[in-house]
Amino acid sequence: MNRTRLVLTGLAVAAAIAVSGCDPQPGSEGTASSPSPAASSAAPTSTAASTAASTAASDAATVKACADIKKDIKDNATKIAKAEKIGPPAGHFAVSAQWAAGSVAILAHSMSANEAVTAASEKIQNEMMSLSDAYNKSADAKPSKKALEAAIKELDTACSAA
Repeated sequence: MNRTRLVLTGLAVAAAIAVSGCDPQPGSEGTASSPSPAASSAAPTSTAASTAASTAASDAATVKACADIKKDIKDNATKIAKAEKIGPPAGHFAVSAQWAAGSVAILAHSMSANEAVTAASEKIQNEMMSLSDAYNKSADAKPSKKALEAAIKELDTACSAA
């Protein structure tokens, strides 16, 4: 069981790394990473201006992370539903693997977010891994998703504050 989980988790990590390399980075936007010529000439030594610019970039990264994480959660739910249709005994491995892959995607997109969003997304990731473990242990598993739902609500709260 542990070897299967290790292999499936490894595949999920590899897939997440490959997919995250395809995501356009904020550097292509230009305005988020470099100040405009007017802003740089108006206050080249102002720490308040640079703090405001870094806060704005941080907030933009958090907003993007929230959108990406929410999309990951929705996509994962769709993929879980497909995997559950396979049915036991083989289907529980597919469901377990999808929970693991979903948790890695959440983790990958939370790296640029603020502390509150990162903490909430880590809770979601942990709950997804718990569900993966439950499905990996039993072909007939029907674990509760209440803790995951609570973690998602916490993420929604953290994202609305960003």
